[in-house]
Amino acid sequence: MGYGLGVSLLAIGLILALAVQDAIEAVDLTLIGWILALAGVLVVVLTAVQTNARRSHTTTATTTHADGTQTTQERTTERQDPPPAP
Repeated sequence: MGYGLGVSLLAIGLILALAVQDAIEAVDLTLIGWILALAGVLVVVLTAVQTNARRSHTTTATTTHADGTQTTQERTTERQDPPPAP
């Protein structure tokens, strides 16, 4: 699942919804087109959210002291994309 699948579903759906004038008995091609277009948008959004979620990583460290108290430290790191190739 990725951007390619989402864009493909979106393109096929919009073609069916807006450009196809043929009719198949008991099948509404316009409705199927809109459903595919919506599914394509959903795939693109979910792929973007999933890709963004993988960029950050949180590490939690808990230290217990001799007197029984605990100290917790959280560190969030953001992965940087490599610079574009020249």
